[in-house]
Amino acid sequence: MDNRRLRLLSANIQAGSSTRGYGDYVARSWSHVLPAGNKRGALDTIAELAGRHDIVGLQEADPGSLRSGFTNQTHYLAERAGFAYWSHQPNRSVAGVASSANGLLSRLEPRRVEDHPLPGRVKGRGVLTAVFGNAGNGLTVAIAHLSLGNQSRRSQLDFIADLLGNRPNAVLMGDFNCDPDCAEMQTLYRRTRLQPPVQRVPTFPSWRPQRAIDHMLVTPELTIAGMQALPAAQSDHLALSVEMDIPEAALR
Repeated sequence: MDNRRLRLLSANIQAGSSTRGYGDYVARSWSHVLPAGNKRGALDTIAELAGRHDIVGLQEADPGSLRSGFTNQTHYLAERAGFAYWSHQPNRSVAGVASSANGLLSRLEPRRVEDHPLPGRVKGRGVLTAVFGNAGNGLTVAIAHLSLGNQSRRSQLDFIADLLGNRPNAVLMGDFNCDPDCAEMQTLYRRTRLQPPVQRVPTFPSWRPQRAIDHMLVTPELTIAGMQALPAAQSDHLALSVEMDIPEAALR
């Protein structure tokens, strides 16, 4: 079977804000609601990283609120990094001051892109899916940002399991806010063909990575050739960069 190697990236970009220690969550809290700081410079750094990949999943990309200077950050990164295809899924807006979205950047043209709101005690989470190739056996890429609470995560992972089902060529990437072996993740492994990661890569906090909470899960038909954590400017998460071998038939 012929394979094609692609580079995929998952990055929680924290809307271009800078967090270099736990104290910044308080000391620099203004940067999460105001268009201050060097967010444009941070986006340019993230664009340089994204540009070395074929498919990029973003979390916490601002879709155009006050704090981003009304810049759609996914669109900005697509243009800056030279991606022909992009899409975004606005999920949460706080009085128009701060908004958050999942985003997709791709050099391959997706056949279909869909937005799905996720269940949870607090609304405002979602999963963005893109299908490349034919619908039945094509490559499905899902980008999600899950809740902090384990009960909400459980219902969200149940929803994602229904969504991905037995798709043979699937990737689920994003900020899961939990370790890959936590109890609620077992439903996902049991009800889909997604597998636990072979390699646990700590991504949080970015200045002293101790927890593996950003993941890229794949089905057995896809082969991970390499995985590493890389800085996403000065976000509080490291980005996860993965080289992957994908059957050519899944991309046609």
